[in-house]
Amino acid sequence: MTNNLDLTWCMNAVEKFSRAKLIGRVTQVIGLTIEAKGLQAFVGEVCLIYTKAKELPVSAEVVGFRDSHVLMMPLGSISGIGPGCQVVPTGRVFNVSVGPHLLGQVLDGLGRPLNGGVAGGGECYPVDNDPPNPLERQRIKEILPTGIRAIDMFLTCGQGQRIGIFSGSGVGKSTMLGMIARHSEADINVIALIGERGREVVDFIEKDLGQDGLSRSVVVAATSDRPPLMRIKGALVATTIAEYFRDQGKKVMLMMDSVTRLAMAQREVGLAIGEPPTTKGYTPSVFALLPRLLERAGTAKVGSITGLYTVLVDGDDFNEPVADAVRGILDGHIVLSRALAAKNHFPAIDVLQSISRLMADLTSLEQQKLAGTFRDYLAAYKEAEDLINIGAYVPGSNPRVDKARECIEGINAFLKQGVDENDTYVKAMEQLSNLLRGK
Repeated sequence: MTNNLDLTWCMNAVEKFSRAKLIGRVTQVIGLTIEAKGLQAFVGEVCLIYTKAKELPVSAEVVGFRDSHVLMMPLGSISGIGPGCQVVPTGRVFNVSVGPHLLGQVLDGLGRPLNGGVAGGGECYPVDNDPPNPLERQRIKEILPTGIRAIDMFLTCGQGQRIGIFSGSGVGKSTMLGMIARHSEADINVIALIGERGREVVDFIEKDLGQDGLSRSVVVAATSDRPPLMRIKGALVATTIAEYFRDQGKKVMLMMDSVTRLAMAQREVGLAIGEPPTTKGYTPSVFALLPRLLERAGTAKVGSITGLYTVLVDGDDFNEPVADAVRGILDGHIVLSRALAAKNHFPAIDVLQSISRLMADLTSLEQQKLAGTFRDYLAAYKEAEDLINIGAYVPGSNPRVDKARECIEGINAFLKQGVDENDTYVKAMEQLSNLLRGK
């Protein structure tokens, strides 16, 4: 009869050995989709593909299944991968190392340093986290000044609010993000540059962000030449880093430029694995990804993530599918006007077309009254602008327009702001009050 002590020792010894893994083989590569057979894996699992051409394996993530085949998308270059290459599942999802050591660093879409910073260390967070429990979110009660008068006075942003910045290309959204990163009262900035041109990354860091802004920021850059899955991971990695600092009780500003290029990357993945295209070719997974990602920002038990997400509207169509979906998820939107930019009016914020859904809960009655009067004058002048320009307007025919004509130069001067100009919230409020009260 077997001794109980020997049986226990044998069981403990067996448990020390990892389970045998089924090694698969690549059967087909079509575009960026890699098909493999013979392995057991789950959606989101990271697999290693060993090739003869490279010493290090190629990382790929399981994105779906077709019959008995596993569909994977690479997290790097697919050069060297061919039929018969070994595929080894790791049994884990994609994680990123987070910690205070990330401040001042520029990372790629997988969280690896691009500027020679420290790799590894800190804690490991899975990049595909669930949003906070709705009942555990704190109410948004405090203002987060951005340093931009037009936003602070008329589109007031709260700590933990999520706002979209809608604009066409070349209207100044990157410059405005840099101004907010330097001048806002957030403790830490996490900036995700998704699908941007490679040249624009250095331009943004050195020109728009500056050394002072970079010192309290983490930049995640997944440029347009990277595989679509890496661009998607870049957005997830940046959000995960922001969540880490929020868990430390910090006021985090998360900026993502742009959500549209993230949606395009998800569309590439969806079409590659056989999803049916819908409006403008966007697949259903795009509209499932957007709320899951955007809802991760905001407040939690401690700390806050204030989200600024740029939406690059196609052909200046502010009702295109991605813009329409994002506008319905977020807590407000800022519209940048090409017409204002053409008049050298920067930041080119169209106050009348923009809104902050939480402004009424955050601001004083005095500010709300002043902002309402300001909008009224601006709207009145815009309605009569054509008549005024051709000299057809008769003074005295409309008291609102008469008052708007008196104030319009001061209104435009107030809305314009230099790149290095930084007004505190109190100072901006004082300037607005003096403008509308004729001082």
